[in-house]
Amino acid sequence: MSAAAISLHDEGRPTSAGFREIDVATLASRGRGAARLVDVREAAEFHGELGHVPGAELVPMGELFDRCVDWDRDAEVVLLCRTGRRSASAAMMLLARGFRRVVNVAGGTVAHVAAGLPVER
Repeated sequence: MSAAAISLHDEGRPTSAGFREIDVATLASRGRGAARLVDVREAAEFHGELGHVPGAELVPMGELFDRCVDWDRDAEVVLLCRTGRRSASAAMMLLARGFRRVVNVAGGTVAHVAAGLPVER
């Protein structure tokens, strides 16, 4: 298996909550492949000053429980927010709903911007 074929879930470090966590450099260097990249911030944040990671899908935290019902529970889901705290909570929510390959982006969009990585506004 080539390095590019390694999933972010396999790459991430495990947390005691049961999901895995990666940093923004790993997200940027590995890409997402078939992973679903979900930003759980509110719309004003997603489109605001910090912008959002290219390719991210906006699913505000308050809508996640209802919107994930039809998602593939075996597919990789990568979550991020402003700093990684809300997305960690979202990761626990998805695990409780039966998702098996959940990844949180540590540091969130703040770390992404600080690293000089591209954003969309």
